[in-house]
Amino acid sequence: MFDKTIDEWLDEYAVSHQNKVNKLIHWLCVPAIMWTVMALTWNVGFSQNEYLNLSILIALCSLYFYFKLSWTLMIGMVLVTGVFIYSIQLFEATYSIAIWKVAIAVFVIAWIFQFIGHHIECKKPSFLKDVQFLLIGPIWLLSFIYKQLNIVYSKK
Repeated sequence: MFDKTIDEWLDEYAVSHQNKVNKLIHWLCVPAIMWTVMALTWNVGFSQNEYLNLSILIALCSLYFYFKLSWTLMIGMVLVTGVFIYSIQLFEATYSIAIWKVAIAVFVIAWIFQFIGHHIECKKPSFLKDVQFLLIGPIWLLSFIYKQLNIVYSKK
């Protein structure tokens, strides 16, 4: 699982993400998919405590994966995860429509666009080679933000 460095993961992911349209689609759809997964699993609880749920368990496992690759990227993903949790709670408090209905619609639409992006790119999605690439997409995007802010995330 931890046989590659952060740079190796990001470089390999980048190979199938060179086209500008595909990159733009990923900037929109990767966060949307991440949010929908969290929203769909938010109400699958393990106790009366709303924070002991499947969404938090998945987030903690993902954050451990990120920590093993780059603790600075993991910190960024903690912030992203926190914003998503807040937005899920705000959505549930504000709207009467069940969040799972919205999440399923966004999930399907986002994945359609992801595959359109890869069709334009003429390359298969990375996760078809290794499912761990589903976790790399979010930190690949975050790595661009870190570069703009001059935040070091690798040993390169």
